[in-house]
Amino acid sequence: MEKTNQADWQQWKPFIRLFTKSSLPKWIIATAILLSIIETVAGLIVPLFTKDLVDQLAASQLQLSVILFLAGSFLAQTISGGFSYYLMSYIGEAVVSSIRKQLWGQVLALPVSYFDQHESGETMSRLTQDTNTVKTLIVQHLVSFVTGIISIAGAVVILLFIDWKMTIVMLLAAPVSILIIMPLGRKMYRISKDTQTEMAGFSADLGRVLADIRLVKAYSAEKAEGEKGGRRIQELFRYGLKEARIQAVISPFMTVIMMIVLVILIGYGGVRVAAGSLTAGSLVAIIIYMFQIVIPFSQMAAFFTAFQKAMGATERIQSILSLEQESEEEGSSVVNPAQDLFIRNLTFRYNENQAVLEDINLQIPAGKTTAFAGPSGSGKTTLFALLERFYEPADGDIYLGEQSIREFNLHSWRTAISYVSQESPIMSGTIRDNICYGIDRTPTDEEVEEAAKLANAAEFIEKLPDRYDTEVGERGIKLSGGQRQRLAIARAFMRNPQILLLDEATSNLDSDSERLVQEALEQLMAGRTTLVIAHRLSTIVNADQIVIIEKGKVTGVGTHEALFAGHPLYQKLARQQLTS
Repeated sequence: MEKTNQADWQQWKPFIRLFTKSSLPKWIIATAILLSIIETVAGLIVPLFTKDLVDQLAASQLQLSVILFLAGSFLAQTISGGFSYYLMSYIGEAVVSSIRKQLWGQVLALPVSYFDQHESGETMSRLTQDTNTVKTLIVQHLVSFVTGIISIAGAVVILLFIDWKMTIVMLLAAPVSILIIMPLGRKMYRISKDTQTEMAGFSADLGRVLADIRLVKAYSAEKAEGEKGGRRIQELFRYGLKEARIQAVISPFMTVIMMIVLVILIGYGGVRVAAGSLTAGSLVAIIIYMFQIVIPFSQMAAFFTAFQKAMGATERIQSILSLEQESEEEGSSVVNPAQDLFIRNLTFRYNENQAVLEDINLQIPAGKTTAFAGPSGSGKTTLFALLERFYEPADGDIYLGEQSIREFNLHSWRTAISYVSQESPIMSGTIRDNICYGIDRTPTDEEVEEAAKLANAAEFIEKLPDRYDTEVGERGIKLSGGQRQRLAIARAFMRNPQILLLDEATSNLDSDSERLVQEALEQLMAGRTTLVIAHRLSTIVNADQIVIIEKGKVTGVGTHEALFAGHPLYQKLARQQLTS
């Protein structure tokens, strides 16, 4: 019994923790509870006045005061009930809003490694489905649970004064109901957890397919994705039926119990009235009080079911909130671009078995261009990810001058870097939104236009109907590849980075677009520490130094001429690409 109570308390703790973190004004909670008590007390008074009304009608001695008091009770119950419901709903909405803000802030602060391991749709399910489950509990069931306890306690006390024998008959149904509901509630908790997990998986599949719908259609994968989604939907259907089977036991059971008690009360009470040991008004009051006990009791059963669902959702919400965030506040906020970058004994693994980068040692001169070449999968992009501090190295470190980049404030370090990739991400919104994305201030129109000019993007932007206020569509689908790249470069100009990372920034473009993008990049690279990844050697032959990476190791460093003269792989690539 002690273990059961401890388990129940362990279930309550995460929910209470979420509730207390919402920092609601205490006067709102106190007012809501007070109004709920007034509503319940008014409801409890009604049967007493009804009892007097019936007895007076039976004796033909109706008093006006009884009618007025009865009307007043109804009025007080209605007004307090309305305000109480609104305030409790406000509390529920405020709590859920607070949870969503906590979750949203937490998700944004999680390291990239989390998103490598979890699909976006799964995370979306935590923010939407799970928080909505908690909201349903608070808004729809918590009010009835609070008032139900007061109603049951008050009704039982009054009934004991009216007729204790009838009260005992009525209360015999309670332990029987609890014995049935408790085990079913625990089963509902397990089913709810499985349902939410399956729903998260379905949301993940949905997000993946919608994000790459053109790939799905281009490769005629509708059938395969339909079957995969169909299996998820079938599982959700199966869990829904499991839940329905439990509800199919609880709901009729509560109805039957109520009807049995009602029949017994009317039968037994009728005999008592006939014998003169109970007045007709008292019997009417007892029956009304019975409904004031049974209905809240059935509502509490619904609350218990919703509570079990919400506990599963709360566990998953807490599992995200408990994850370690990226460190934002610690470290120096001053990044000196005039210093060289040093990579010392750097090793990185995505898992324990295989090193993606192994014992990398390298000096990257400030204000110069360092290019990286080598086979696909050799670790070049991973090195960029480590420079952006998306991951932490297994061994070794990266330094700016003599200071580890981990000693810099994370926001300040990333603000000093701009990353232009092969397919630079474009956010849904306007061209202006994308150029200004991530800027801590509101840039002027002149600054936005200047960045666009430097990126060779102004020409096509000026021709658009809404110019800088043109919507680019989801992931910039309304723009061509070259236009998206120039927009990404304009964003980098607006950021005015100290360190520039270019990852295949001119690949997959037609010759005209490549020329415009290359010109924009050359302007962006001027005077900045630039790191370039390129498979086409023609784009990096003029780099100040070229680094060859093979299978996660540096196998050569030098200028184009030096490497061509002495590095076998670079010599082979140069002969393939640079000689006609």
